[in-house]
Amino acid sequence: MRATFIHAPGDIRVENAPEPKIVAPTDAVIRTVATCVCGSDLWSYRGINPVTGPQPIGHEYVGIVEETGSDVSTVRPGQFVIGSFIASDNTCPNCRAGYQTNCLHRDFPNGCQAEYVRIPLADGTLVALPEQPAEELIPSLLTLSDVMGTGWYAARAAEVEPGATAVVVGDGAVGLSGVIAAKELGAERIIAMSRHESRQKLALEFGATDIVTERGEEGVARVKELTNGVGADSVLECVGTQESMHQALLSTRPGGNVGFVGMPHDVRIDGQELFFSHVGLRGGPAPVRAYLPDLIERVVSGRINPGKVFDLTLPLDDVAEGYKAMDERRAIKALLRP
Repeated sequence: MRATFIHAPGDIRVENAPEPKIVAPTDAVIRTVATCVCGSDLWSYRGINPVTGPQPIGHEYVGIVEETGSDVSTVRPGQFVIGSFIASDNTCPNCRAGYQTNCLHRDFPNGCQAEYVRIPLADGTLVALPEQPAEELIPSLLTLSDVMGTGWYAARAAEVEPGATAVVVGDGAVGLSGVIAAKELGAERIIAMSRHESRQKLALEFGATDIVTERGEEGVARVKELTNGVGADSVLECVGTQESMHQALLSTRPGGNVGFVGMPHDVRIDGQELFFSHVGLRGGPAPVRAYLPDLIERVVSGRINPGKVFDLTLPLDDVAEGYKAMDERRAIKALLRP
């Protein structure tokens, strides 16, 4: 099969690789219908995460079940499925508490930018649709594997409630998905922080009421100005840098909450500053499996259309261009068709 490998920073290649096989009785093998490049993949592409390549890459997927292990009972060959970017049994105490990405038996599907993928813990990870979805729904369904579920978790962790004012820090696919989530959870005012016209336009389409182009202290001052000097009830931090986290914390009112889902890189939080702010802070890898049934229904019913974050579609063979376009911010998110 064809599969994507990262050999070194900036070096993405599609190569021939053995097709995955059932290794454990809880596995499933799926034929990938669509996959994509994630913003978190760019940490390795840019050399910020070490690359001791060649390594398979990619963790977002939708596809058709090809084969299942003997213990798999909830999905069967021929079904269209969506799964979380982290595999879980969905039965352990952490899973039952709604944190499947901290499953006691979690595993990490990797190499999903490929024609076929082995998914461990298939019963707890994959959700099957009752029938093959319409072609136009596939991009939105693909976002549920990670970015839409992650944006949803950011809003939940920030405790967005009806009538709230929410700020979204980050205008990538996760941040834009966070705008959708804040709107769906009832936020009355949604302030999207973005400097890019195409992303601003999409944020407004998704439900943002205000755009803030400033960053850092100027961005905080602008949020305070828009909130009568108080700050936002909920802030979604969707980047993962020191600047974005600092901006998020300072944009939140006392008693408000920050949901942080950007993978932190060199982020340091001043404990005394946090202590006196009365700001709540919760985040981590999004337990997207917890939200899949609900989000699938919202997509299939036409209530949400997060697939609009894909502004570049390429054949798998051109995956290197997808990475380059996202790295250069010529694309929000690249969808790949094997």
